[in-house]
Amino acid sequence: MAITRDHAGQVLTLLLAGGQGQRLRPLTERRAKPSVPFGGVYRIIDFTLSNCVNSFFRQIFVLTQYESVTLHRHIRETWSILSPALDEFVDIVPPQQRLPSRWYQGTADAVFQNLYLLEQERPSWVLVVGGDHVYRMDYGMLLDEHIQCDADTSIVCIEVDQEDARQFGIMSVDESRRITGFSEKPEDPKPIPGSEDRCLASIGVYLFNTEVLVRALVRDAKDPHSTNDLGHDVIPKLIEERDVFAYNLNSEGQPGGGYWRDVGTLDSYWQANMDLISRHPEFDIYSKDWPIRSGTGHRPPAKICISTEGTMGRFEQSLLAGGVVVSGGTVERSIIGPRVEVHNESTIDECVIMGGTHIGKDVRLRRAVLEESTHIPDGTVIGYDPEHDRERFTMTENGIVVVPNRAPL
Repeated sequence: MAITRDHAGQVLTLLLAGGQGQRLRPLTERRAKPSVPFGGVYRIIDFTLSNCVNSFFRQIFVLTQYESVTLHRHIRETWSILSPALDEFVDIVPPQQRLPSRWYQGTADAVFQNLYLLEQERPSWVLVVGGDHVYRMDYGMLLDEHIQCDADTSIVCIEVDQEDARQFGIMSVDESRRITGFSEKPEDPKPIPGSEDRCLASIGVYLFNTEVLVRALVRDAKDPHSTNDLGHDVIPKLIEERDVFAYNLNSEGQPGGGYWRDVGTLDSYWQANMDLISRHPEFDIYSKDWPIRSGTGHRPPAKICISTEGTMGRFEQSLLAGGVVVSGGTVERSIIGPRVEVHNESTIDECVIMGGTHIGKDVRLRRAVLEESTHIPDGTVIGYDPEHDRERFTMTENGIVVVPNRAPL
C-alpha cells in the first residue's frame, strides 16, 4: 500500500521541543536542546523537521517552552518554506496556559494543553515526535503500516543488542508486531521473536488515531498519580487496552538505514558529530535522496590559506562550514561551524567548533566542544591536561572538554 498525499494531509505533527536539556549543559544554558548546533551547519531540530517535510507531513506545530528565543529565530529564518495556500505550515506554539495556569509538566501534559489545536485542524492521525534526535525516517511508511494493521497507536522502535537494551524502554511484541508489554530499562529484556539477542527499543516517536489520543490524554490529566509522561504513563495503558503496534526503524526502504542517535548527553553529542566525518559514514548528510535542510545563510566558501607567517593551512577528514578561514592552522577529524577562524600554528583535533569562534595563534585543542562565538586566546591548550581542564571547564566521563563562550581562558 503506497501512501497518498491525501493521507499525509490528514496527519497533524506535534513536535515537542520544550525540554531543558540538563544533561547537555553548558550547551543548553541559553538555548533549548533542539536548537543546539550540530554537524557544522545544522541545529538538532533540523533532522526531525526535514523528516516531516520530506514525508509530506507538512502541518507541524512546534511546542516550545524553555530558553526558546534561539529556537524561534531559527525556525522563522530556516523553515518558512511551506505554502499556507496548500495548508502547509511550521508554527511555533509556546505554552498557552489555557486550562491550568502552569508550564508543561511532561510530554503528555504538553499535548493535553494543546488539544485545542486538534479541534481546529481535525486530523485523522497525530504524529508526536521529539526534536532532539539525529536520524532519517520516512514517516509515510509508518503511516502505511499503521493503516494496514488497523492500529490505534504505532510506536517507532529500533533494534538494539540485548546487552544495551537495559538503557531503553523495551517493547515485547508478538509475531504480528503487536505490542504485548513494555518495560522501562529492564534487567532481563525480552528479545524480538525469532532472535536470541536483539530487542526493540522505543525512540519516542508515536502515531495515534486522533480519538484514541484525546481519550487517553483526558484520562491521564484526571489521574492525580500520573507523571504526565507519554512513555511512562499513557503508552503502557494503551498497550493494555488498545491495538498498539511496533514499527521498526530498520524496516526495508527507510532512508536512514536504521541509524538513530539520542544526542541528549555531552558524550553522545560529541560522538554523533564524529560519526559524520568518516569516508563512508553510517549517517551520510550528503545523501540527495533525503536532504537535511539547514539555515546555511549567505556565507562565502571555506578558505584554507597560508598565514602571514608563511605557514600553510591544512585540514583532513573534517567538515568545514561556509565562511571558515584556516590561516596557517591544522584541522584534523573535526567539525567546524560557520565563520570560524583558525590562525597560525594552531592545531584542532577531534573537536566540534561551533560558529563564530575565533581561535588564535599557537592554540592546541583536542577532543573538545566549543560553544558559538568563543574567543580562544593565543597559546591556549585544551584537551591535554585533564586536571587543569577539569578545574576550568565541564569534562565528561569520556574526557570530552566542553568550553562555553563565557568561560575564563
